[in-house]
Amino acid sequence: MAALEEGFTLSAVPLGAGPNGLLGVEQSDKTDQFLVTDGGRTVILYKVSDQKPLGSWSVKQGQIITCPAVCNFQTGEFIVVHDNKVLRIWNNEDVNLDKVFKATLSAEIYRVHSIQGTEPLVLFKEGAVRGLEALLAEPQQKIETVISDDEVIKWTKVFMVFRHPVLIFITEKHGNYFAYVQTFSSRTLSKYTLLLGQEEKSVIQNFTASVDRKFISLMSLSADGCIYEALIPIHTSGPEKNQTVVRSLVLRTVVSGNARSGVALAVLDHDHIAVLGPPLPASKECLSIWNTKFQTLQTSKELPQGTSGQLWYYGENLFILHGKFLTVIPYKCEVSSLAGALGKLKHSQDPGTHTAPHFVNWETSRGYGFGSQNLEQSKRILRRRKIEVSVQPPASEQLLSMIKKDSEKHIEVELCKFLAIKRTPDFHTVIGDIVFELLERHKAEPPFYPRNSLVQLIQTHVLSYSLCPCLMEVALEKTDVQMLQLCLQQFPDIPESITCACLKVFLSISDDSLRETEINMESVSDYSDSVQEEKMDEQTGILQNGFNLDKRNCDNCDRKLNQKPQAAAEETASCPVTPKRAALLRNAILHSAYSEMFLLPHLKDIPAQHVTLFLQYLYFLYLKCNENATMTLPGLHPPTLNQIMDWICLLLDANFTVVVMIPEAKRLLLSLYKFVKSQICICSELNKIEVSFRELQKLNQEKNNRELYSIEVLELF
Repeated sequence: MAALEEGFTLSAVPLGAGPNGLLGVEQSDKTDQFLVTDGGRTVILYKVSDQKPLGSWSVKQGQIITCPAVCNFQTGEFIVVHDNKVLRIWNNEDVNLDKVFKATLSAEIYRVHSIQGTEPLVLFKEGAVRGLEALLAEPQQKIETVISDDEVIKWTKVFMVFRHPVLIFITEKHGNYFAYVQTFSSRTLSKYTLLLGQEEKSVIQNFTASVDRKFISLMSLSADGCIYEALIPIHTSGPEKNQTVVRSLVLRTVVSGNARSGVALAVLDHDHIAVLGPPLPASKECLSIWNTKFQTLQTSKELPQGTSGQLWYYGENLFILHGKFLTVIPYKCEVSSLAGALGKLKHSQDPGTHTAPHFVNWETSRGYGFGSQNLEQSKRILRRRKIEVSVQPPASEQLLSMIKKDSEKHIEVELCKFLAIKRTPDFHTVIGDIVFELLERHKAEPPFYPRNSLVQLIQTHVLSYSLCPCLMEVALEKTDVQMLQLCLQQFPDIPESITCACLKVFLSISDDSLRETEINMESVSDYSDSVQEEKMDEQTGILQNGFNLDKRNCDNCDRKLNQKPQAAAEETASCPVTPKRAALLRNAILHSAYSEMFLLPHLKDIPAQHVTLFLQYLYFLYLKCNENATMTLPGLHPPTLNQIMDWICLLLDANFTVVVMIPEAKRLLLSLYKFVKSQICICSELNKIEVSFRELQKLNQEKNNRELYSIEVLELF
C-alpha cells in the first residue's frame, strides 16, 4: 500500500521562470537541507522541516546557470556550473559568487554528479567523465569525445555499487537510444543499444533507474503513455561493441498518450514507482504511485495548477514544481502485498488523494499467463463500496454543507461538536477544508465573518500558512490583531512579507482600538508596568552587563554622550508602548521565523515614526535584559537577547538613512551609539585581563615543582 500525504509549499518565491525552468533539486550534506537551482541565475539552500531558505546565491547579470548545483559530500562545499564551462565552488559562509573559487574548463559540461562516498563526477556533453580533483588540478586539460556526431545526452544518473561509483547516461540519435555505463572500479565504459518494442512509439519522454548488485533497472516512459523496463548489466563479460538490451512492458497507459510535456517518473522502491502526468487526454495533471509488482494504481493526487513535468525524490519526500512554486509532498510506501495492492489493508488517506486499485490486464501487459481479470465482478465490488460510502457522509462533510447556508452562531456550535470528536489521521486537511469554506463564504458575503470559529480552528495547532494563505490576508483586511497574533504564534511557514504587514498593523493601530481587543498578554505584565524608577534615578551611569562605564575606562568615548546619563535613564524608565501593543510585538513579531534577505526589503516600507517606536521598545527590552545576571526577560517564553539585537540591527540596516533625519530619534540613536562604544571598551578591558589570566595559568602548571608551603607575589601590569 502507498499513500501521498498533504503537501506544502517550500518556496514562497516563484521559480522556474528562467529560460531553462527549474534545473534541479539536490541533497545537501545535511539530511534536511536541499539545493534548489533555478534556470536563471539563482541557487537557494532550503531546510525542509522549517520550510525556510537558509541562503541564496546568484551569478552576475548576463551569466546563466547551466546545470544543477550540487554539494561535495567530502568537503561540504557547493558546486555549480554557469555558461557551460565555468565551475564555481563556495561554502555556506560565502555571499558573492563572483568572489569564490572559479575554474574555466576546456569543454562544455552536461552535469555534475555528487553522491555520498565518492568525489563529485563531471559528465561532459561529449560523453567523457572526470573526477573533480583531476579537473581542478588541470582545468584546461583536453577532454576526449566518447559519443558520435549528432548524438545527444538525454538523461544521466550515478549509483554506488560495492563502494564504487557507477554512472549511466542515455543518448539519442535519429530516434535511436543508447545507454552508456561507466564503472570506475574496473575503469570500463560499456555501450548498449535500447531495442524498441513492436507496439511502442519511438519517442521516449522520461527515464528513471534503480540498481542492485548486478543490474541497472532502467525504466522509461514513452510517448504512448506506457512504462518499459530494460535490465542493463553493470559488469560485462567481454569488450563487445554491439551490445543490445530489450525493453519489456511494465505498466500500460499510466498517462495520456497525447501528453507531450509535463510527464515524469521516479522509482521509489523495489515495487513502487511515482508517475507525474495527466491520466486522461482532457484531465488535469496528477501525481500517482503505482505498484509494479501487482500492476495496480495505489494512490493519486490532482495538481490543478499544472507542473513543469519535473519530479525529484529524496527520502520520503517528492519535490515538484506546482504552478510556479516548489512543493514538497511526503509519501509512504509499505511492503508490497496482494492485499495492499487491492486496497484491502486499513490505511489512512487524505481527502485530496484517491486510493483505489486500478487493475491492469496482466495477460496483455507482461504475458505471464495469469489469465484475465473478472472485470464485471470488480465493477460490482467498486460500485458496492461507492454506495456504502455515500449512505453515511462523514461529520466533516455535514459541517462543510452547513457552512454554506447556516448562521455564524449555529456553525460555531456545530464546530465545537466536531472538534470534540476523536481526531482522524486526515484531521489537518479536514480543518484546512473548513477554513477554506468559511473564507469562501466571507468573500461571497462580506458581512459573514465567523471570527470565533476561525479562532477555534487556529487553536487546533494543525494549520499552517501554506494550508490556508487567505486566512491572514482576511485578518489583515479586518485589522483583526488577535487573529494575527494567533497565526504568528501557530504558523511555522509565514512569508516575510506577511510578517512585515502584521508589524505595520501592530504599530499603526490606535490605543483605543487595542483597549477593546482581547489579546494574549502572557508575561508582558511581568515588566511593562513595574519599572524600578527609584533604582534608575539613583544610577549615575547606565550599567552594561554589570560594568559601570567611566570616562577613565574609555578615553576615546565621546564626552558629549556622557554628559546626560540621567536623561537616557529617564527615557528608558517606562515602556514606550502600551501593554497590549507590547504583547503583540513581544509575543508574536519577535518570535517569528524569517530570512534577513527576504525581510529587509519589506522593512523599508514601514513609516519612519513607526520604526522609531519599535526601536524604542526594543531598546527598552534590551535594558530590561541587562538588569539581571541571567540576561533574560521574565516570563514563560521571552524573546532572547540575540533576537532583540537582531531586530534592532535589521531595522537600522533597512531604515537608518531615514531615521537619522528624524529629531525624535536623535536621543535614541545616541543612546544606542553609547551602548556600542561601551561594549567595545568592555571587550578591550577583557582582552587585557585575558593576558594576565594566561600568565596565571602558566604559573599554576608549575605548582608541582614547589614545596608544600610558599609565599608568592604576582605583579599584574
